Amino acid sequence: MKNRIIFGDNLDVLRSLPDGCVDLIYIDPPFNTGKQQARQQITVERDAEGDRVGFAGKRYLTHVIGEKAYRDQFEDYQGFLEPRLSEAHRVLSATGSLYFHIDYREVHYCKILLDEIFGRESFINEIIWAYDFGGRSKNRWPAKHDNILFYAKDPDHYTFNYDEVERIPYMAPGLVGKEKAARGKFPTDTWWHTIVGTNSKEKTGYPTQKPVGVLQRIISASSNPGDLVLDFFAGSGTVGEVCLALGRAFILVDNNPQAIAVMQNRFQDEGSIVWVGVDSHSAS
Repeated sequence: MKNRIIFGDNLDVLRSLPDGCVDLIYIDPPFNTGKQQARQQITVERDAEGDRVGFAGKRYLTHVIGEKAYRDQFEDYQGFLEPRLSEAHRVLSATGSLYFHIDYREVHYCKILLDEIFGRESFINEIIWAYDFGGRSKNRWPAKHDNILFYAKDPDHYTFNYDEVERIPYMAPGLVGKEKAARGKFPTDTWWHTIVGTNSKEKTGYPTQKPVGVLQRIISASSNPGDLVLDFFAGSGTVGEVCLALGRAFILVDNNPQAIAVMQNRFQDEGSIVWVGVDSHSAS
């Protein structure tokens, strides 16, 4: 299986795939926030009258050199998702799994929809990805988590590699002894992991980019080397980067030209990728 990045409608792509061909699906669809999701690209220069204050009180002037954005709003969000999730269920292998990444606004509706498609017994976990970054509300508890719904095609037989998951430190290591503390503990269904920050080495400039660490945990646990992983809301292509590092094959799909441009830049030195519907040499 060749690694593929496809520029096109993900429903059309899903319908073109054979039954049971994919071992793991991770998707991070638009969250239906009703907002314009955007990430500006900037440069700064020293300027005594600048709009930013840096180290030792030095001021800098900001110049916006570009912006990547999309409108995150649907009149019928469930109607948009249902045919895509039905196709996702069809293309999953007998031992395959789906990880569906969403936030608090839609998670309850999406779980009901996934229960209908996969069967309520196929629901394995709701993972809470918690972070501590960004703005702070003063009239409610600040929302600092996303929800990831984990479903298996067959709840009695699915891939889950317990020993391949990187262990994390105990919060109270003194209570478990030196040996256990040194080994660390298996993560629970609450994952503390920072977002992709402004100065992160991972940063691609794409809005809503998800961190490599979160995807590493999912792909390590729920697929094996050589398996095929599908992300049909590919965005910045983090699933592809993790698959390359872990020896998995992948199919990434997106219909946003800005997402394709980000992935072209991200994978410009990777010769194993087949680009479908896009010139792989036209990165911008």
